[in-house]
Amino acid sequence: MTFRFTTAGESHGRGLVAILEGIPAGLPVSAERVDADLKRRMGGYGRGARMKIEADRIEWLAGVRAGETLGSPIAMVVWNRDWENWEDVMAAEADAPGAERRRQVTRPRPGHADLVGVMKYDRKDARDILERASARETVARVACGAVCKVLLEQFGIEIGSHVVELGGVVTHPPSPLPRPLNAVADQSPLRCLDAAAEREMISRIDAAKAAGDTLGGVVEVVALGLPPGLGSHVSWDRKLDGRIAQAMMSIPAVKGVEIGLGFEAARRKGSEVHDEILPGLARASNRAGGTEGGMTTGEPLVVRVAMKPISTLMSPLKTVDLKTGGVAQAQSERSDVTAVPAMGVIAEGMLALMVTQVMLEKFGGDALSEMKRNYDGYQSQIRARAPAGAAS
Repeated sequence: MTFRFTTAGESHGRGLVAILEGIPAGLPVSAERVDADLKRRMGGYGRGARMKIEADRIEWLAGVRAGETLGSPIAMVVWNRDWENWEDVMAAEADAPGAERRRQVTRPRPGHADLVGVMKYDRKDARDILERASARETVARVACGAVCKVLLEQFGIEIGSHVVELGGVVTHPPSPLPRPLNAVADQSPLRCLDAAAEREMISRIDAAKAAGDTLGGVVEVVALGLPPGLGSHVSWDRKLDGRIAQAMMSIPAVKGVEIGLGFEAARRKGSEVHDEILPGLARASNRAGGTEGGMTTGEPLVVRVAMKPISTLMSPLKTVDLKTGGVAQAQSERSDVTAVPAMGVIAEGMLALMVTQVMLEKFGGDALSEMKRNYDGYQSQIRARAPAGAAS
């Protein structure tokens, strides 16, 4: 079973295209279900004006018929609603002799792909870089991840997220987390489970906005209901935790990923880090965050993802104008103060994609019914190894 996904499109282009290959035939899907995650991605206190312009919705282009997947590649498109204001700027055709494009970007932003991109690809206008480097591209990833979530739910797997830190404010969420997690987290404008922390976060967002600054934060993404043994220890590129780290680090502005205790595990003694094994082969704790040796343990998979502040500031930092070589203020392209709550939705999508990949490697078939038979057989094998009534 080959599983892969790719995206195409620019931030202010005609639209974003998502292609998802490897989903088995017979999975019930709907555009409304995918659109629900696209809407969640657009929310969050501190977002800018563009979120009021866009109303992201997919159109199926291929791979779905009569409400079910066909087993062939799935293609989706999300049209950019503001295209009419950018059509001349983003036109594919060459300009007339002597003409110059509007909205050129020659003052690269510190922290963005602008400067390195124009050097690498030998461009004069950084818009050729920033349009693809923009986090707008992640709308296509979220669409692919939403389809994967529908598949995972067929096996009782839930993926959710919540904000655990923003602008230096750390939350104290309830333990255990509520289920379903997103149903509770989405009630908060910051997708935060700590009301007191949320109030302080909002205050800091307002202060940063007044100062023309931006804020970053940390999101916790959780997958529940995973069987043990997804991923593998046998080769470096088959380790699930390694794949997750790569997937999360590919999200724009993400600078750090932890699984379980993460960096805190390096500060503790071994007796305070490892999860003891109980009769029935359950774990006494979940400090490992649901993985050992690159494989799932059957405990909740817990991933924390750190996002730096957005690099476009309304009070811009210093840069150099690529046309003149002189000192200038960096370009301003958007007005978000923070996108941490939205990043959590993107991280959910990336985790869903990685979990789907290893689920298909382990249980994959051409049809959902075949995949379910394979899954049920493996679960029977696991239960035989770990009888529920095992003596202590």
